[in-house]
Amino acid sequence: MSLTLLPDLGDLLRLHPQYNAGTVVEILRHLGAAEVLWASDADPDHPLCDALPAARIGIRDGFTADWAWAEAEHGQLQGFLSQYPQGRERLREAAGVERGFAALVTTPMTPAQVVGGDVLNAARAYHAATRAALDEGPGTHWRERRLSELAAKLAGQSGVVLAPLDDLPGLLELLPNARLPDLTGFAPGETSRLRALADRAWQLREDDDLNALLAALDRETGDRVTPGAELSAAAAGIYLAVGDLAAARELLERAAHALTDDLPRSLAGLVLARLGQVRDALGDRELAVRTYRAILALNHAPAIARTTAEAGLKKPFSLDLDAE
Repeated sequence: MSLTLLPDLGDLLRLHPQYNAGTVVEILRHLGAAEVLWASDADPDHPLCDALPAARIGIRDGFTADWAWAEAEHGQLQGFLSQYPQGRERLREAAGVERGFAALVTTPMTPAQVVGGDVLNAARAYHAATRAALDEGPGTHWRERRLSELAAKLAGQSGVVLAPLDDLPGLLELLPNARLPDLTGFAPGETSRLRALADRAWQLREDDDLNALLAALDRETGDRVTPGAELSAAAAGIYLAVGDLAAARELLERAAHALTDDLPRSLAGLVLARLGQVRDALGDRELAVRTYRAILALNHAPAIARTTAEAGLKKPFSLDLDAE
């Protein structure tokens, strides 16, 4: 019995063109895995909470414990250290180490890099430097205990485990039967490419070539992980950004009519949130309110959609293109 530890980047999967939620799906197919043991973030809006079920890959829960106590202990330590000059210096040093590691994991990487020795060594160095900055003992005991509990849950299991990237070095030491995935011969494919396109379209930047982005979205029909309804909604967001409300509404209503139960579960909330805003901006307040209420009635609306709906019910959304 063996465990394959697959690195998870959490919400950062949305930033990596070649290691996104679609890429993870393709890696799991490459490994022949029909399910994953979920040992990562319990966030219900995690991008893989959409991608894996949509790809018909099962998620086996029960390996992510409530670790609020660990965060509380760490928070108490930070509060204690912040009261003293030497403690504040230690916190600044630890924060610098964290920024350095964050810069590494937010830089686009290929799958081979994510599971490669350089990144895992950087994770080891990050935790070692944090221990040195906060001092052994209470400074890092919370993390060691958390990893020990996670390893105990995974002991005796087999299959593919999805775990946070920076936890992998510790888990490899604690789990003798664990290994990293063999990605020999693997390359990101169409599922990864489509997911990268949608992720990029949802995150507009000032220097984007919007026409090129719209043309790219229009060429695609989508797949199970990134369906056509999402591509239409992402394109509508671009039209909304430039004030073309009529085009945005047409695309969003097309996407809303295409929603089905077998699509990624958060998609309905995202589509309706944008649609409610567009209807509001066009002056159709009654229909906008109905749209916002429909979002709040969903079982799996993402947090951003619920926040949008709640704000829209309190105050009509308006588009001010003249604002600086």
